Amino acid sequence: MCTGNICRSAMAERLTLAALGPGSPIHVGSAGTRARPGLPMAERASGVLLRLGGDPGGFASRPLTAGEVARADLVLAASGQHRAEAVALHPMAAARAFTIVEFGALARAVPAGRVLGHGDSVRRARALREEAAALRGLVRVERPDIDDPYGGPRRAYREAARRIADALAVPIRLLTHMTHGPA
Repeated sequence: MCTGNICRSAMAERLTLAALGPGSPIHVGSAGTRARPGLPMAERASGVLLRLGGDPGGFASRPLTAGEVARADLVLAASGQHRAEAVALHPMAAARAFTIVEFGALARAVPAGRVLGHGDSVRRARALREEAAALRGLVRVERPDIDDPYGGPRRAYREAARRIADALAVPIRLLTHMTHGPA
């Protein structure tokens, strides 16, 4: 989640969907704390996303709701302020809400075996969330917020997308890792 749901959270959603692949049992969505519903992804965000292998097609912005926060197994926010706004909507989500960068840093510190030992991606996702939450406060997170590129130069969009992709790389690798070789 981010502010308008047309740049950072939109890119995070579509990068994750591309990495998980079609038919993934993990549901991924995005929203914005001040989003106007139905807007397409920002043009520069869409261009950067395409170069990274994501598909902006059919994207439509959505406002963040308390119900969405309550139903989410994991809430990833572009900034600490966004995380705080999500938790304010549903305080019980505090333990499962992180900034994108924070979650990536915590995931890198989780011993892979604690996640990969679970047979399917949904159980792995839950295990990863629990392991990351247990490490909160024990792992230093550099620059946990991703700057809003909206209205900025292409470089700002590339930097935001790079930070998102870097932060999500380990969690996605843990969720998509094949435990068995081909038959």
